[in-house]
This record gives sequence, structure tokens and C-alpha cells, in this order.
Amino acid sequence: METEANKDIVRAYVEAFNRFDMVVLRDLFTADARIYGVLGYGGLDDVEPIWHELHDGMNINLEILEIAAEGQNVVVRYRETGRYSGFFRGLVGHDPTGKSYDVTAMEWFVIENGKITTRWGARDSAAILRQVMHH
Repeated sequence: METEANKDIVRAYVEAFNRFDMVVLRDLFTADARIYGVLGYGGLDDVEPIWHELHDGMNINLEILEIAAEGQNVVVRYRETGRYSGFFRGLVGHDPTGKSYDVTAMEWFVIENGKITTRWGARDSAAILRQVMHH
């Protein structure tokens, strides 16, 4: 089934994202893929530095809780965890606190011919901020 194959592509994306393996990630997306997130949208070249900061600064990890597919679309609900340990552009002016966070995140993918063409990401940035900032 195409929907199962599409889910496998998204699972491969999550594994590569958690390892920050840009070689695998670039292979999973089309060259002209559009990636939408909290900080705007762009292509892989635009999001790579943001993803790099999410790993270096926020120690981000995605755990798939639920995954569903219909046609070209795959949607995932994650448990996203991390720890604010270094620079992240979303937290300019806030020194790293070493505090951890745990939120729900959602991503929606469009897959054509075995490649991700579009990814939308939504996460509760306010909840992340509350959890990682000093009180």
C-alpha cells in the first residue's frame, strides 16, 4: 500500500532528524521541497541551520505517538523533548538554562513519488519557553 510506504518515509525522516543526518534528510525530500515551521518556511538549505540549532541548542528529539496516512498525506503526533543547552535563534537574549522540556508536536507531510515535497510543523513554542526559562 502506498499509504504504508509513505508512513515508512516519514518514519525514516524522524529517525534521520533525531540523528541530524542531513545526507539522509536531503535524500528523503525533493530538491524543491518546502518546509514550514514556527520560524517561517523555506527549502532544505534554509532550514538546515535551524535544525542544526534545534539539535545543538535544544537537544530536540521526536517520538512518534501516532501516525496516519491518506493518499499523499501523512500526519504525525509526536512527543517532543529537549533541553535548552546552547544558542537557539528562537530564544535570543536568553542564556541557556539546561532545563528540559516535553511538549506535543504535530507535523503534516505531502509525499509524491516516494519523496517528501512539503512538511508543515506545529509545536507549542510558548509551552517550550515556559519550561526552559528560569522562574
